Amino acid sequence: MRFSIVHTTRYRYDAPVHLEPHTFRLCPRQDGAQRVLSYQLEISPKPAGRAEALDENGNVITQAWFAGITDVLDVRSAFEVETLRENPFDFLLAQRDRWLPGASGAQVPESVAAFARSLAEQSKNQTIPFLTALTQAIFQNVRQVVRRHGAPHLPEKTLLEREGSCRDLAVLFCDACRAAGVNARFVSGYERDASLQENGEMHAWAEVYLHGGGWRGYDPSRGLAVASSHVAVAAAADPAEAAPLSGAYRGSAHASMDFQIAIQVA
Repeated sequence: MRFSIVHTTRYRYDAPVHLEPHTFRLCPRQDGAQRVLSYQLEISPKPAGRAEALDENGNVITQAWFAGITDVLDVRSAFEVETLRENPFDFLLAQRDRWLPGASGAQVPESVAAFARSLAEQSKNQTIPFLTALTQAIFQNVRQVVRRHGAPHLPEKTLLEREGSCRDLAVLFCDACRAAGVNARFVSGYERDASLQENGEMHAWAEVYLHGGGWRGYDPSRGLAVASSHVAVAAAADPAEAAPLSGAYRGSAHASMDFQIAIQVA
């Protein structure tokens, strides 16, 4: 499946500000599941300098720093990517991952840990059945809502209120995995269903590490294991480290943000 995506973001400040260094995570990753065919990132005002690198999570980042003052920051990323994985289960699970290894020692709220234990027992402590059950339990029992701004809610809040955005559901999924001893991380990117919307949205889901399969995606917002319908951009244990943009500014001003995402799928 081939995606062409244009993502534009404008930050407005009601008084001139000095932009501190910013980090952009908008370039899709390239791995066995997807291939980047083209990518362009435009930033205005033009940075005094910029550099591309990999961060500590292996994400492709652009670091930019600025001179002077401005009352607007415009960011435009445009890329074409081909997704390659048609079968999300095209791996042989190693012996060590055929059963849940037990509690990981991660700091997980008790309500989330109890939720995970219940699903693990129903799945007879087998890893893939547990992941499938967890995906379905969140998909069927937590109502998805659109919340365009703000950090993910705490997983215990999402579980209690049975409502959340895609990023809230992804965080709940990750913490439930950690409670069961499965390594999990938060993923930001794009997916096919967003192309049906007049103004697309970024999407969030989770990945788990499976010996024999590597990092594999699960999307509780869609109730499925991730294959060719998703385009991964950034992943990290901490959702803040997978944000499309991070940075700060100096000045006495209030900021507002608008974005537009156009997605075409072939």
